Amino acid sequence: MRLSLLGLGAFTATSSHVAAFSAARKLQSLRRQTTRRTAPLHKKFTALTMSSNPSALYTPQDIKGWTALVTGASSGFGKALCKATAWRFAELGCKLIIVARRGDRLEALASELKAKYGTEVFCLVLDMMDIEKVERMDQLLPEQFRNVDILVNNAGLALGKNSVEENVTSDIVRMMTTNVTALIIATTLFTKGMKQRGRGHVINVGSIAGHYAYGGGSGYCASKSAVTAFTSAARHDLVGTPIRVTCISPGFAETEFSLVRFEASDNAAAKAKSVYDNLVPMVADDIADQIIYAATRPAHVQIQDIIAWPTNQAGPTNIARVGPSLGAP
Repeated sequence: MRLSLLGLGAFTATSSHVAAFSAARKLQSLRRQTTRRTAPLHKKFTALTMSSNPSALYTPQDIKGWTALVTGASSGFGKALCKATAWRFAELGCKLIIVARRGDRLEALASELKAKYGTEVFCLVLDMMDIEKVERMDQLLPEQFRNVDILVNNAGLALGKNSVEENVTSDIVRMMTTNVTALIIATTLFTKGMKQRGRGHVINVGSIAGHYAYGGGSGYCASKSAVTAFTSAARHDLVGTPIRVTCISPGFAETEFSLVRFEASDNAAAKAKSVYDNLVPMVADDIADQIIYAATRPAHVQIQDIIAWPTNQAGPTNIARVGPSLGAP
């Protein structure tokens, strides 16, 4: 995983850091003693969340009470990632807006979050291809959900693996509209309020395809390169504000992504499955964890980009299919 971080100043140890370190060592020793006396860890231990500050040495940003909007909850990679990300934001005490075409899937997820965490959730049924409606997205939200603090532009898709001379126009238009145009519009809408309130974070879900081009992906690579460039330009525009702008760029992650990509092909399911043959790919939870990591850094720290690969992937087509051992002898 490559992580690009933009921060302010260098770290200098002080007496308070030394004291905190000493306290942390005592706490760690106490936890070890307690663990030895208790039942198996997985039965007794309740994981600390970011907002509860699991480290005595570093304080992440507490986003409890913030409003997070996540797009793309209906299908493909977006569905799995939206669900995983929504669970993590709910765990941290955020209010949630989840956006997708399929209202039944949104309501099912909202019910689960409410039952587990008592989360306030608003379900916005919206197709990101409907640009006129996307332009009014903020107006479609109830008053208590309009102050969006964290925008996760997660909706996106890849269609086909055609060579450039065989690109299908409708596929290119769909990818560009969903992956790029709708993302830009949503960012424009919600950064206005963020700027006025002096608080906000835009997190765009890009792809390694936005950094490394490959054959058979000209349309998708073009769309994700546009996301990478737009994210960078937006960060420059907002440099004089507290608003942070981040791109998350995953490599192979096993979701419905490949199934959507090959939906027009014969044997689509078999082709989608073959993408991950003898490879341990990332999953949606891995990417959601990176989103939460970026969102919970202290206010003075801005994550520029996280590029993450499965252990046995070093490039779009440089993949070692060595199975569950990950190549270990």
